[in-house]
Amino acid sequence: MYVAASTHSLGDQPFAETCAQLVDLEYDKIELWLDEERGPLKPSELAGNPERFVTLYRETTRLTPVAIHVQEDPGAECFENLCRLGKMLRITQFTLPAGELGTPFNEEIDRLRSRLGIANSAGMRLSLKTETGHLTEDPQTAVELCQAVPGLGLTLDVSHYMTGKYANQSHDMVYPHVYHVHFRDSTAKQLQVPVGLGEVDYSRIISQLERLNLAKILSVEFLPELYGDIDRHLELRKIRMLLETLL
Repeated sequence: MYVAASTHSLGDQPFAETCAQLVDLEYDKIELWLDEERGPLKPSELAGNPERFVTLYRETTRLTPVAIHVQEDPGAECFENLCRLGKMLRITQFTLPAGELGTPFNEEIDRLRSRLGIANSAGMRLSLKTETGHLTEDPQTAVELCQAVPGLGLTLDVSHYMTGKYANQSHDMVYPHVYHVHFRDSTAKQLQVPVGLGEVDYSRIISQLERLNLAKILSVEFLPELYGDIDRHLELRKIRMLLETLL
């Protein structure tokens, strides 16, 4: 396993600036966060001309891209082009959001089977982010989705299991399906707090993942809207050093 930084952590500023700051913070791998509304990297623009983005990326930074995470499902055609982009950048991990709560289970299964087929054709592993407000907010449902779509995995964001409606239940059942991880520090009441002041048991999570040998990437994903007065660069450095110490 190795540590990467999601561009979401600094997603309220230009992409080139984010890359430069992550290099200064001694990260060497990044996860590309794509958001049509808020992010500097928009799925439609990247999918519209993957070759242009690859050229721009290589001119911008030497950081190794290791994963793609889209905030919203971009649709089948856009997703296929993003997988082509991932193949061009030698990225092997793609994270999609699960359907929102209320999405019919069979409808979600059909969508995920289609997306998985596209991802596998591009040589990418596909996983669903575990997050509040989506079908994966319930650990049992997250597992059932993976079982119904063989080959599909999960991107574990343990903060959502700590603060959501299933906070008092064990989520250990999801670990055999975890391909990827999003880390920040959290408490039962706050999704994001300064590193070291939260309740995330990084050591236990990493031990579980090492035992199963499925997850390869631990991505630091802070949420810009929750930084407040916190020194974001200090937090990014602290959590990198902490995770690397545990590996």
